[in-house]
Amino acid sequence: MSRIGDWLRSLFGRDGDAAQVADTTVASPAAAGEGGPAPTSPSGTLEEARALIETDTRSRGAADLFEVGWKTDAGQVRDHNEDAVYVFTGCMAAPGDALAFGVFMVADGMGGHVGGEEASALALRTAASELINGIYVPLLARSDRDFGQPVIGEVVRRAVQAANAAVLAQLPGSGCTLTAGVVVGSRLFIGHVGDSRAYILRDDEPLRRLTADHTFVHRLVAVGQLSESEAAEHPHRNVLYRAIGQPEALDVDVTSLLLTEGDCLFVCSDGLWNEVDDAEIETALRAQANPQAVCDELVEAANAAGGEDNISVLLVRTNVE
Repeated sequence: MSRIGDWLRSLFGRDGDAAQVADTTVASPAAAGEGGPAPTSPSGTLEEARALIETDTRSRGAADLFEVGWKTDAGQVRDHNEDAVYVFTGCMAAPGDALAFGVFMVADGMGGHVGGEEASALALRTAASELINGIYVPLLARSDRDFGQPVIGEVVRRAVQAANAAVLAQLPGSGCTLTAGVVVGSRLFIGHVGDSRAYILRDDEPLRRLTADHTFVHRLVAVGQLSESEAAEHPHRNVLYRAIGQPEALDVDVTSLLLTEGDCLFVCSDGLWNEVDDAEIETALRAQANPQAVCDELVEAANAAGGEDNISVLLVRTNVE
């Protein structure tokens, strides 16, 4: 077996080369559009990573492993959309075995900053390139090189930091949020800066937010100076202290969790959660089986509630086990 085969076996705990690869890509880095749990960093060594990442036991295609819907909309007030959405799914399959890989991201250009729509598009393109080249390409490689592959969580962190560097270099003065969900095998990794949000929904649990908003108002809530209800009405509730485009070193929240079959990853910009509360989001996710129909419904609800900002939603039903 080649060195890449040895690396795959050590990382994912399986033998055998890939028999086939199926991947689909949908990208929309389009210029057309609190208080979660404190994230924790994934383990820092390959030895620990082996315990974190699980592999699927079925041979299935990417379309079976992921059901995806997304929508981005300018809203009712803004004259253009500074949000961007990126989706990439793949499946590396061998007899009796399938490894899911997916990248699901939302970025929200910072209102009032020059080139917000360009910043969100550039950030997603850069992060996607880093994630695919840092994780997916090595999975497909056939060479005898010694890869020394870092832990997946570190690849996610570096991808978001690379997006920050690209925006600083090419679009100084602009900025955006970036929230990324990366599925490798049966493990979901979240990389996050800003106030777009990621949630997980599973059948036997309530909707759970996986990200914390990087806003000054959220900090005031965390130290007890504001209540959640006061924060929701605060005039500066969307002022960020951490985002893509900041000149100092960027601290990226990275966390991970093990997926179970049927889990739903939901990612959205603040144009959705400012208008539609978590209870309504959960109701929509549970009431409709079709991910695209859910996304259409939630965008419509945000617009009906005022649509004061750009609205982007991304829903992924993961059929890994």
